[in-house]
Amino acid sequence: MTVEEAAQGYLYELLDRSLIEVAVKAGDGRIQDCRIHDFLLDIITSKSTNQGFAETVIEKHYKWPDKVRRLSIQNSLQATQQKRSLSRLRSLYLFGVERSSMDAALGSDMRLLTVLDLQTASLTRFPAQVAEWCCLRYLSFRYSKVRTVPYSIGNLQNLETLDLKHTYVTELPVVILKLRQLRHLLVYHYANRAYSWFKYGFKFPDGIGTLQSLQKLCYIEAGSERNSSLMRELGKLKQLNRLGIVKLRKEDARELCLSIEKLTKLQALSVNSVDENEIIDLQPLSSPPPFLQRVYLTGRLEALPDWISSLDSLMVLYLRCSQLKDNPLPSLGKLPNLVHLALLQAYEGTKLCFKAYDFMKLRFLILGPFDKLKCVEVEKGSMPCLEELIIESCKLLKKLPSGIEHLEKLKVMKFVDMPDEFVKKLMPDGQDDIYLKVAHVPEVYYGCRRGGGWEVVLTKAFV
Repeated sequence: MTVEEAAQGYLYELLDRSLIEVAVKAGDGRIQDCRIHDFLLDIITSKSTNQGFAETVIEKHYKWPDKVRRLSIQNSLQATQQKRSLSRLRSLYLFGVERSSMDAALGSDMRLLTVLDLQTASLTRFPAQVAEWCCLRYLSFRYSKVRTVPYSIGNLQNLETLDLKHTYVTELPVVILKLRQLRHLLVYHYANRAYSWFKYGFKFPDGIGTLQSLQKLCYIEAGSERNSSLMRELGKLKQLNRLGIVKLRKEDARELCLSIEKLTKLQALSVNSVDENEIIDLQPLSSPPPFLQRVYLTGRLEALPDWISSLDSLMVLYLRCSQLKDNPLPSLGKLPNLVHLALLQAYEGTKLCFKAYDFMKLRFLILGPFDKLKCVEVEKGSMPCLEELIIESCKLLKKLPSGIEHLEKLKVMKFVDMPDEFVKKLMPDGQDDIYLKVAHVPEVYYGCRRGGGWEVVLTKAFV
């Protein structure tokens, strides 16, 4: 077992004992957030303090012991506290701490530190002293404003996780190749564009194949001049279970396919083309990784890759800007474990029909935007487990999907930026037979796009 698998086992054991509970799950059932009862939290924090395991600082006047080993600071430090020794510290977490207080804390001697998590927007540069803490295994500047990574990061020979998600870092220095223990490399941020979030990845120096321990790599930018060599190097990362690529060109897709065939442990694959009209040609992938569970493809597809319909382990599929001429549903309907399907600007036809006894485990379905779609049909027996349906910006779709009354487990419907004629038919005084078709659905929403999200205009409670 890897350490990640062992950790997951401990997490599920805590869940089985009801010591923690799941707060948020991903569409495929993966745990995203957990919560704990306040009473139990009080017991844990009290015992952690009494046994010298960890200290949590929320109040400014709280005083922690000199021999503290794990410290979480969630407010500004008091001046007297900033001068206390942290020489025995193993883990430090700073959340929402002011810049002056953060600089004071990081100015301490923390040579034994193994975990440093600085999720704070006030951080604008990579702290120079971090490179002196050679025991570091986990380093996170997530949600900060850091833009560059210094050459001195090469000193952190024990580093296993470098988390720069939602920062402004776009390039890593060549010395990163010295970090042979690196297992998780996450460097990217998002920007909102119409109906989607655009991913910005990072440029990696030549020789990525030397990082043999990598398990997660997101999102690496396929450089325009060295795409082919970079794609070949990815095939050497035999431990990868998650791979994200942006700015892929058509001519480099074949090399990428050859590398993916060697990544037998891969569970999640995300590929974004260099622009929405650039073709992603993944047909040459004849032997896809057997445990592939999540696939995200953004870019034009000449045809749906044949290998997708053979992925028995596939649980999540996102097709964005695919511009498919042929209906993809017949090829996807028999996937035995598919629970989350998103077709976003993926099809240029006028009709989608969900056939009987297709999509037997599907729970979440997202459709749109579609410029030509006029009709959606749901045959009886199709999608028997569907819980949430989202339809967005289908300007020619004037009525609800026919057969929607057969979706007995449907809990939530969301309609975003749909035609007025479509919305009127959701009203009780519009067409009673249509309104009755969704009477069994507890939550029905209609909304409009506003900036990076969408604003609810009507709910079932109002109509």
